[in-house]
Amino acid sequence: MPRFGIGGTERWLILVILAMGAGLGLLTPSFLTLSNLFDLLNASAVNIIFGVGLLVVLVAGGIDISFAVAASVVQYLTAMAVARLGGGNWAVGLLLAGTFGTLLGCVNAFFIHRFRIVSIVVTIATYNLFFGLLMFWSGGVSIYDLPDWWTTRVVILGTETAGGHAELTLTVLVMAACVAATWLLLRRMSTGRQLYALGDNPEGARRVGVDVGAMHTLAYGWLGLMAGIAGLMQAHYAQEVVPNALYGRELDVLAAVVLGGARLGGGRGTILGVFLGIILVAITQNGLNLLGISPYAFKMIIGAIILAAITLSSEGAGRLIGSWRTPAMRRAA
Repeated sequence: MPRFGIGGTERWLILVILAMGAGLGLLTPSFLTLSNLFDLLNASAVNIIFGVGLLVVLVAGGIDISFAVAASVVQYLTAMAVARLGGGNWAVGLLLAGTFGTLLGCVNAFFIHRFRIVSIVVTIATYNLFFGLLMFWSGGVSIYDLPDWWTTRVVILGTETAGGHAELTLTVLVMAACVAATWLLLRRMSTGRQLYALGDNPEGARRVGVDVGAMHTLAYGWLGLMAGIAGLMQAHYAQEVVPNALYGRELDVLAAVVLGGARLGGGRGTILGVFLGIILVAITQNGLNLLGISPYAFKMIIGAIILAAITLSSEGAGRLIGSWRTPAMRRAA
């Protein structure tokens, strides 16, 4: 385990981020302004919450592409529930969103473990099921009449700069809490070690007594919890609930998480890597926008990252790398 969670992948990401930041700072003066950097962090907070949840599933050897749609479902359920409760507050909203999200995550865990179905197949099915039910139930109509506590912008740090007003909002504070909680789960609890063991060697984990069903429930339930919180914060940030606002976000997050060092085969990944991967993807998107480059270029980059991650995690790539390294090691010896 790398000291302080900083391994080779994280060091390279830090260097790339610094290089890209310096380059974009030269190409567009507005990039390195405090207001733009704060906006970048505010806008990335929801993806980081998604990302740390997804990391837990990937570490356990699974994959989930339904979490963004689940977050959209949670937004609607929470909006309807707080309306029936007379408005509610942040404590009620977080409790409801977390509960709804956890339940949706446990639906995935149930089918994956109980019926031994490959996780990506289950989550493709629930992705379409959740989104279809949401669109059928809502009629594609957005909700703008939300309680004041949900839509009132909460600033935790604000300052005036030469480039305009810069501020960090509640989404960043909630993101920090989610990151800290996930770090404690993975690095300071025995269940975290069991999740890594399950993803690295499923059969070996079973033989030493790891409860696979419980670990699946924990992993997918945790992602559901993070998705529920992220959905609540996305609606707070946008000040509205839109059925398809998060549609397609799952691929951006997946690409960023694997870019941060999480292995699609399981057993590897760090919180710092997730954070850096998402920030790098956000900087790329922000830089392309500031430079006036087509957004399709960003989609090409995301697709290339996912393709590279799948290729490098495959057995064929492992054999190819092994066959290349063996002669090189012999020559070195």
